[in-house]
Amino acid sequence: MKKGIVLKLFLLTTLLCMLILATIYIGQTVFFKQYYATQEVNDIKTSIESFKKEYLKAGENVQAIKRLEQDFYQEHSTWITTLDSAGNIKHTNDFSVTIHTDASLNKDLVNRDITIPLYSFIGLEDLERIKFDLEQGKRITIDGIIADNTVIPTILTRQNGNFGLENKLLSEELYGNSTETDPLGARGSQVDLTGNIKKLQLPVGTVRSPIYTNRVFIEQIKQFQAKLLFNDNYNDRAKTMDYEKNGIQYKIFIRPMKDANGETAYIFAMTSLQPIDEAVQMLEDYYIYLIILVLLLIVLASFYYSKKIAKPLLQINDTTSRIANLDFSETIPVKSKDEIGTLSHNINSLSTTLHSHINQLQEDIEKEKQLEHTRKEFISGVSHELKTPLSILKSCISILEDDVAKDKKDYYFNAMANEVDKMDMLIVEMLELAKFESGTYKMEMEVFYIDQVIEYICEQLSLDIADKQLHVHKHLSGTRVVANQHRIEQVVTNFITNAIRHTPEDKNIIISTKNEPELVKVCVENNGSPIAEEHVEKIWDRFYRGDTSRDRSEGSMGLGLAISKNILELHGVQYGVTNTEEGVLFYFYLNKKL
Repeated sequence: MKKGIVLKLFLLTTLLCMLILATIYIGQTVFFKQYYATQEVNDIKTSIESFKKEYLKAGENVQAIKRLEQDFYQEHSTWITTLDSAGNIKHTNDFSVTIHTDASLNKDLVNRDITIPLYSFIGLEDLERIKFDLEQGKRITIDGIIADNTVIPTILTRQNGNFGLENKLLSEELYGNSTETDPLGARGSQVDLTGNIKKLQLPVGTVRSPIYTNRVFIEQIKQFQAKLLFNDNYNDRAKTMDYEKNGIQYKIFIRPMKDANGETAYIFAMTSLQPIDEAVQMLEDYYIYLIILVLLLIVLASFYYSKKIAKPLLQINDTTSRIANLDFSETIPVKSKDEIGTLSHNINSLSTTLHSHINQLQEDIEKEKQLEHTRKEFISGVSHELKTPLSILKSCISILEDDVAKDKKDYYFNAMANEVDKMDMLIVEMLELAKFESGTYKMEMEVFYIDQVIEYICEQLSLDIADKQLHVHKHLSGTRVVANQHRIEQVVTNFITNAIRHTPEDKNIIISTKNEPELVKVCVENNGSPIAEEHVEKIWDRFYRGDTSRDRSEGSMGLGLAISKNILELHGVQYGVTNTEEGVLFYFYLNKKL
């Protein structure tokens, strides 16, 4: 069955690829060239109409018109210019010679300045050869025609006869046609003029028009001018013509129009079809490589389809094996909407559900382990801490039973009461610490003034402060904070109590709050001995005492800082301790109410 499917897919893929290849080949070799040329021609025709509108808007602004011609060429790779009614390129004063006439059979043309465009006689590449003969003051004879009140020279010669320029197309039509006595007909008449060169204007720099460098384009304009002047059957309708030169196909576009003065003018454009021919030739040469590539794709495609059928089943098998081993890291990436896709979706949903429940179960187990660890530590800690007070109680009871110190009964009873109070305080603090460390306690936040809390606690501890004749200096700001007020009171009490306990008599305790952009820093600094570096990190541990005997005699259970640490961590704020020049500084941060 698998071989049959693979064979069918292979044949189908082969036929499909061959059909696509044949379609592309026929389309490229038969239809593409004509289609591309037609689209290009239609696009240029549309753009010529837009050019016509912009040209009429420009009026006599020569710079704007030249900019339009250059932009048209840049956009369409098509040469374009405008001709007057006699077929001369308009606005060619930058490549011309001006002659002041002084002799002619036509008296209306005597004593006039006639500007003759030079593009119809010579190209820019031959400019240096003729500049000397066209210098100002030299005499020139003009043979040509006059049409629509415009002199169109066919031959320019120096009076000494050693220099001459000729528009061969016009001169052949004018002088070479022996069968016609009046080749111009009603369009004009022949003229003969003589005069002095008044001015030679040559294009310079970036001002020069680029059409002067395209002799093919200039020759087509000259041929159009010859037909316009000498062909009586020529009409002024829009024309699109084909032209071939040196094996290159061109399209020529001629569009008559009325300029701003109401005179007939022509838009003349020419584009080369060579890029199309080159593209088609390149495609034909490329087909040999394309066929090889398609054959390779056929083999790869058949292999791909055969693997594609089995791949989803292999993925399902691999994923279910991982699920059986409680590995839910992978899912089946099958996107199809058939039965395999539905099965894959159901397995993925099952994997997600199992993963979620197993994770929840693991979290519950971890919490249970943490609670069990907390209980064990609680029992261990209480057992350890209760040994000393129980031993003291046992000793006192033995002394009282033996009636050894009858006169000190009150002392031993008071000692036993003190130890009972200490055991009670120890159990309360251990229960509270266990609650914080269980991971289930949630802080209820509220807004309050931290300076009021500090003032209240200092008042509560005033007797302890007075007993040691301590001097408390407070630098507080009335700042509102967001925290659990009861627990923060507990932290402040622990810090100040700790400061009182470790400050020598008649020394200073400094309590301050420092405002920061979003936080307030609460500091409790006391005079006294600094904390040894090896003890700085350990003082936050439960039951840790730097001086065990001294701390216990003063009522310290070693739990106050551990409880403070847990409260501050549940608030998610920074805290710490550092040695100063005068003693030790405890601090913590709280979030301000903005």
